[in-house]
Amino acid sequence: MIDRATVDRIMDAANIVDVVSEFVTLRKSGANYKGLCPFHNERTPSFYVSPSRGICKCFSCGKGGNAVNFIMEHEQMTYPEALRWLAKKYNIEIKERELTSEEREEESRRESMFIVNEWTAAYFEDLLRNHPDGQTYGMQYFRSRGFRDDIVRKFRLGYDLRDGYALPSTAVMKGYKEEFLLSTGICYKREKDGRVVDRFAGRVIFPWIGMSGKVVGFGGRKLDQATKGVQQKYVNSPDSDIYHKEQQLYGIFQAKKAIAKENCVYMVEGYTDVISMHQCGIENVVANSGTALSFHQIRMLHRFADNIVLLYDGDEAGLHAAMRGTDMLLQEDMKVKVVFLPDGDDPDSFARKHTAEEFRKYISEHQVDFIDFKSDQLLKGVTDPIKRSEAMSSIIRSIAYIPQQIVRDSYLTRCAHKFQVNELTLISTMNKYIARDKEDKAKAYEREKNEADKPEEKELIPIELNPQESQHSLVEQMLIKVVIRHGEEIIYRDVATDDGNTVNLTVAQYISYDLGADGLSFSQPLFNQILDEATQHSGEPGFVAADYFVRHADVGISKLAAEMVIDRVQLTKSLQMKREEGTLRSQVEHLVLDFRMDFVEHKLKELQKQIYASGGNMEQMMKLMAEYKDMQLIRNNMAKMLGTNIIV
Repeated sequence: MIDRATVDRIMDAANIVDVVSEFVTLRKSGANYKGLCPFHNERTPSFYVSPSRGICKCFSCGKGGNAVNFIMEHEQMTYPEALRWLAKKYNIEIKERELTSEEREEESRRESMFIVNEWTAAYFEDLLRNHPDGQTYGMQYFRSRGFRDDIVRKFRLGYDLRDGYALPSTAVMKGYKEEFLLSTGICYKREKDGRVVDRFAGRVIFPWIGMSGKVVGFGGRKLDQATKGVQQKYVNSPDSDIYHKEQQLYGIFQAKKAIAKENCVYMVEGYTDVISMHQCGIENVVANSGTALSFHQIRMLHRFADNIVLLYDGDEAGLHAAMRGTDMLLQEDMKVKVVFLPDGDDPDSFARKHTAEEFRKYISEHQVDFIDFKSDQLLKGVTDPIKRSEAMSSIIRSIAYIPQQIVRDSYLTRCAHKFQVNELTLISTMNKYIARDKEDKAKAYEREKNEADKPEEKELIPIELNPQESQHSLVEQMLIKVVIRHGEEIIYRDVATDDGNTVNLTVAQYISYDLGADGLSFSQPLFNQILDEATQHSGEPGFVAADYFVRHADVGISKLAAEMVIDRVQLTKSLQMKREEGTLRSQVEHLVLDFRMDFVEHKLKELQKQIYASGGNMEQMMKLMAEYKDMQLIRNNMAKMLGTNIIV
């Protein structure tokens, strides 16, 4: 377990802008930075990063937090994994104490899978460089593709021995559990004898490295001399808790900075296409490696760039892949170009024969936008009016996906001239598609809304069925927000105590003492913990509640604090209005009264239910009615204090 001192060093070193910029293209916006949210699909940036607070937040989907929270959410890591990621980034040595048996049991399954994957990748690399078979077969294959040593290292390429039992036996001998060799898909169990076998035996290895630099899976290729009669040259890791192929892009870790810098990404089909283009000098390139392009992959790329060039082979498969991905890219507001290489060439072979400058020049001269691409492919040699109409409808369907009306209109004008068709006809057709899409979205929204209205638990604040309890929860949130943002601020000075001394009361202390006097507490255990800690630390020199809770070791607390302290727009100091103690005191007093009023209202409803349920028991009913009357008096007095008239 990582000790608290090390956690503090990591948090001190972590620059939220620096961390988020690894995954999101940020632009300065006043005192903050903003960009497209990495957690949901959006076209207008609503994801803000506050360097002064050290936090980020999306004002659309609500996700955010400090640097650790962000890495946990974005990379699907556990709390210790995220800390180690940041420690590695900032070269901080982690000294861990021996875990107890309970803590060891709580160690994340995902973390164990990543550890096994990392060991396996290093194992494959070592075999490639140091084992005779690795040099003879593995390195020979990579040399035949023209890969330099630095490129082999950059992509962590490797080799796996033909012996299918060597890897699992070595791993177990090194202390790695068989269950994680199986859960990651590195190995599988043979049905006939139950033996654990290496999935990638006898293949050269292409590790899949995720956005954060962790090995998430592997691809293995049969060597050329072994592919005769083999239907499946490539074998990939199966889906697991840490690897879903439709959510990954090969080369994204090595390419992300270049993609952001160029505001453009080249999409190719295979491993060797990516590697050869890197070696050629073009680094803003990724591959989806045989899977259909997914919205998850597109959104991942859109965080870094608006422009995408589909760079496929000129064969039938390449045409199909380009046609399939175009509409999805347009829906995600990407600017799409398509390039086909000369016959007989793929990006791998073309890159090996040309310099980066020559490659870019070819792309610049031969790239076409999706209208020209689709019309050339769908209308080539078509004379039949019905087929021609179907092809044109497909093109108009694609235009309808474009979000910006001006861009759509521009494309429609081009199509009208290109196809010699009345532009009004095209506009009418497009509007039908747009109307149908809106109707489909409205239906989908209604379904989602109906699902959201069902009782279920949110991450921190439960959705209550009882309206009174919901209101109570809202007041609780407002109170705890004040504690987090202003918990250390003094609102009462020189308050006399029973022993004749005087004390100053902070926001947290006042709320704690006031509620505690009547045994009241929050319904949320997390809120009670926050109030307790704020009260304990309030008097300490230098204590600032917002900073303390944003950096809290409890992930739930740090995320909640981040959500409650960040403002969408931070005013300059000259425009900020200084909060007076009296103003803050009035706000806190009013919120505490609201909290008490909600408690009393809730108690009255409970008493009503008990009275109705008492049946013919007159003694019990009279007792309950007397209690109900007392509670009504308390409510009416509180209402007067709040400025509300209650008619009894």
